Amino acid sequence: METLHTPTYAALLGGSLLVLQILLMLSVGTYRTGAKKGVGVDGDMKLERLVRRHGNLAENAAIFLIVLTLYEVMFGQTLIVLGTASVFLVARLLHAIGFSSLSGSHLVDAQGSGSSFVLMRAAGAGLTALSSLVIAIALIVSVVPAL
Repeated sequence: METLHTPTYAALLGGSLLVLQILLMLSVGTYRTGAKKGVGVDGDMKLERLVRRHGNLAENAAIFLIVLTLYEVMFGQTLIVLGTASVFLVARLLHAIGFSSLSGSHLVDAQGSGSSFVLMRAAGAGLTALSSLVIAIALIVSVVPAL
């Protein structure tokens, strides 16, 4: 029987992402309360940005954590797990920071200092895709020979 490993790195990443998710959720709720806005964005670009920032993390984090956890349970605390988890966390932080400005989300005044928010958003999205692809391929390549 094969040994199953404790998914320590996945647990650390999961906890970190949940804290970030809660902070992003609270930013949406706080803004909605202050602006007296219910469900939807009602043409409010700032609210749309806050909602997308929160939603994008939710869309990407869950599936990444599932695949990362599967890999770590099956193959242990490898450099692939540590590396992809670290890159994913940095990516999601960059993306959230990039989305903290209208220049990052809606390209409003995206020149000069505003271009840094665009770059952070793009880097966050690119690194999210890269780390997700690496852990997905690593899992597939590691599991297929055992079939």
